[in-house]
Amino acid sequence: MSVIYTTAVKAARMTAVRDEIDGGAGAGYIEIGTAGMASVLATFTLEAVCGTVSGAVLTMSGFPKSDTDADNTGTAAEARVRNGSATDIITGLTVGTSGADINLDSLSITAGQTVTLNSAAITHA
Repeated sequence: MSVIYTTAVKAARMTAVRDEIDGGAGAGYIEIGTAGMASVLATFTLEAVCGTVSGAVLTMSGFPKSDTDADNTGTAAEARVRNGSATDIITGLTVGTSGADINLDSLSITAGQTVTLNSAAITHA
């Protein structure tokens, strides 16, 4: 049997996640990488207050965001969210072209290209 949380508990947990992202030395960020995060391909800096919580959903603010100079060349496969102190807050996010945690128009990223994220939201299961 799966665990079921009340909406209030989900909101409190997502608020804690938001506060952890915002709690580092500077703004948090999202990194897109190859499998196992062996190589970081693109980085997106979040707002100082990364987003708002409504019920079970943390919706990130200030999107779309672009990395106008991708760091490396590779196939996007995984992503993570870190705080400004480079501490992992959320790891193991899937990357795909649809149905993934992070959806891109192409998984093939070339160093120097512009990569754009149109929106970002994390939902408590």
